[in-house]
Amino acid sequence: MAALRVLLPRLRGPLRPPVRCPAWRPFASGANFEYIIAEKRGKNNTVGLIQLNRPKALNALCDGLIEELNQALKTFEEDTAVGAIVLTGGDKAFAAGADIKEMQNLSFQDCYSDKFLKHWDYLTQMKKPVIAAVNGYAFGGGCELAMMCDIIYAGEKAQFAQPEILLGTIPGAGGTQRLTRAVGKSLAMEMVLTGDRISAQDAKQAAFEMTLTEGSKLEKKLFYSTFATDDRKEGMTAFVEKRKANFKDQ
Repeated sequence: MAALRVLLPRLRGPLRPPVRCPAWRPFASGANFEYIIAEKRGKNNTVGLIQLNRPKALNALCDGLIEELNQALKTFEEDTAVGAIVLTGGDKAFAAGADIKEMQNLSFQDCYSDKFLKHWDYLTQMKKPVIAAVNGYAFGGGCELAMMCDIIYAGEKAQFAQPEILLGTIPGAGGTQRLTRAVGKSLAMEMVLTGDRISAQDAKQAAFEMTLTEGSKLEKKLFYSTFATDDRKEGMTAFVEKRKANFKDQ
């Protein structure tokens, strides 16, 4: 795996080569997860590993998956034996994005009243370092989830994208804010406005003027507002129905 360093504001430190650890050890809580696999690694169980596990859906981030992820993160955070957490997916996809079927019929009022996606930010509250090990697709919410981590290790075939514009919406979980800090303002704008992918080799480091907290709040408001448009409804419906969207700028 060729390592890509994407250091976000929470942590500044050098990358080190992957550590070869002994066999998997059972998750401390014995939790039975449906959408993730949580294990402890290392000679002294010092590494918590969380693997997104919806292979048929390319690890699409449904609400249940995020809830399980947060539960595993909380357990590892409170486990004094665990010094670091690794978040990974599969060979084909880290996570291909949010679960569009769950969002398809939401309205602006639904998003605003329920503070949609608010619980996605739990990962950013971790005091222990969280490392994203990315292979394959990290699109939309998957790209945002990876960027919430302190460090990203990306395989040579890893691809990053924020393709929400193709669904008539914009990133809603920090994509517009963290992406500028990860790859620079110009490339971030190109990715968000076109939906184009970039490879691990193309990613760069940068920063932007607005603070992350302020920017994330504004981003969520703008994201919610897209749920009041006909084009957002059409974009997600077309995605679910596997057809080309017929946008009318409405």
